[in-house]
Amino acid sequence: MEVHEYPALLLLLSLLLPLGLPVLGTPQHLLLCDSRVLERYILEAKEAENVTMGCVEGCSFNENITVPDTKVNFCAWKRMEVEQQAVEVWQGLALLSEAIQRGQALLANSSQPSETLQLHMDKAISGLRSLTSLLRALGAQKEAVSLPDATASPAPLRTFTVDTLCKLFRIYSNFLRGKLKLYTGVACRRGNR
Repeated sequence: MEVHEYPALLLLLSLLLPLGLPVLGTPQHLLLCDSRVLERYILEAKEAENVTMGCVEGCSFNENITVPDTKVNFCAWKRMEVEQQAVEVWQGLALLSEAIQRGQALLANSSQPSETLQLHMDKAISGLRSLTSLLRALGAQKEAVSLPDATASPAPLRTFTVDTLCKLFRIYSNFLRGKLKLYTGVACRRGNR
């Protein structure tokens, strides 16, 4: 096999290799440790938030949706065991997934759902599924289940409600940029990752 037989393949490889993109052979648990992967999801969430900021019609829900509180007390977070952080992130991601799905259902039931808004809801649901899978591969679910002892059980997840798509996407964006990013940083630095 000579080089001149596959010019299209060589061109494609020469374009992709300098980007340093994760390749198909990369173990799944390492993908979330590549900051570019998480940044892609954060960018999508921020884009959805920006699109809905100016939204007037069809962006309010006819009911409140419960979402996780995204505020982080950095001193308290640093003192938490990684297993407790995993519980908070895992529970927050699960609640956020339910909230986005509920928002999508409410949007679909509105009089004339915007295709752009539907697209961002679909992207958010897909992104949350992917992040859940990547967190599972990183071991977050195992860490969340195996707290060191019963006395170290985490405080109940703090929540509040939102009533607009903009607020929902703001929470989504903040959660990814805050607790999820903090947790993955710690989990990826651990010696066994």
